[in-house]
Amino acid sequence: MKCVRWKSNQSAEKVNDSLFVLFHDVQCSEQDVCCDAEEKEKMLHTCKMSSSAYKLSVAPEMDILEYSKKEWRGNTPVAKSMRKGYEAVARKFASIRQVRGDNYCALRATLFQALSQATQLPRWLQSEDFTMLPENLLSKYDWIKQWQLKEKPSRKTGEISDEIKEYLLLLKKKVGKWKCVSDIKCPVEKQEACDELLKNEEEEYRLHEALKFLMLNTAIELYNDEKNRRRVPIFSLLLFACDTSISPCQLMHNHLNQIGHSGGLEQVEMFLLAYALQYTIQVYRLYKFSTDELITFHPSNPEEDWPVVTLITEDDRHYNILVRTCQETML
Repeated sequence: MKCVRWKSNQSAEKVNDSLFVLFHDVQCSEQDVCCDAEEKEKMLHTCKMSSSAYKLSVAPEMDILEYSKKEWRGNTPVAKSMRKGYEAVARKFASIRQVRGDNYCALRATLFQALSQATQLPRWLQSEDFTMLPENLLSKYDWIKQWQLKEKPSRKTGEISDEIKEYLLLLKKKVGKWKCVSDIKCPVEKQEACDELLKNEEEEYRLHEALKFLMLNTAIELYNDEKNRRRVPIFSLLLFACDTSISPCQLMHNHLNQIGHSGGLEQVEMFLLAYALQYTIQVYRLYKFSTDELITFHPSNPEEDWPVVTLITEDDRHYNILVRTCQETML
C-alpha cells in the first residue's frame, strides 16, 4: 500500500520566506491578476504567520474574532469561509493562543495544552522504569542508536541512551511543576507561570524529542501487539501499511527522525502522539468548515478517562491553541 505523506525538504519558515519574496517581487500580468487569487491570498497568509516573531513559543491569549479579522482581511471565498469558521468556534471558545510556526508546531501545541491542564501525573509518567525506557529499548533494538539528535547525527549507544534519559527526566520535572501551576487561581499569574516554564529554547527542544521517543515506544508496542494477533487501533494498521513505515525502524528513519527538522506531524502521527500521551487531541479543522469533519478526534474512540486538549488548524500543518470555554451551545 502506497501512502501519500506530506514532505518538506526545507523548514516551513525557510520555504515560506522564499514564497514571501517571490510573491512580492513578481510583476503580475493581466492574466495573473485573473487567476487563482485565493491561492495567492493563502500563500501570503501562511507567510505572515511564519514570519511573525514571538518572544514566547506560545503567544498570549487573544480574542478569537479579533484574531480572525486580523489574519483574514480579504473578501475571497477562502477568507470568508475562514472567518465563518472562526465565528462558529467562538461560540464554544473565547480565546486563541498562536503557536510558533515551525516543524515542532503540533508537538508544541499539544504539549503546552497538556501541561497547562495537568492536575496529576499521567499513569505512564508514574512508572518506576519510565526513565529506563531508552536503555531498555536499545537493549532490544539496535537500530534505535540511529535516532537523530539535534546537531549530533552520530552517537554511541550509551550516549543516546543517557541523553534521551535526560530528556525524559526533564519532561517529568516539567509536568510536576505545571501540576503546581494548575493550583494558581489568578488567571494573569497562572499565564505568567505557564509561560515561564517554556521560555528556554533548548529545554523545549528536549521536551519535543522526549515526546517523539514516547511515540516510538508506543509504535513498537502497537507493532508487537499486531504481530502477536492482539487487538490494535485502526490507525496502527494504517500506519504500518504505508511503504515508508512498514516497521517501527522505518517509521523512525523516514518520519520520526524528520519531525522538527524537515517535516511536521502528519494526521496518522497525531493519533500516535495521542496514544503515547494518553490524551485525546481534539482538533477544529477550519478548512473543513460546513462539513462533518470540522471537528476531528485523535483517537476517534478515546478512553473515557483520557484528558482532552483542543487545537485549531487551518490546513493540518500549523496548529494553534483554543482556550477558555464559553457557556454557549456547543457546535
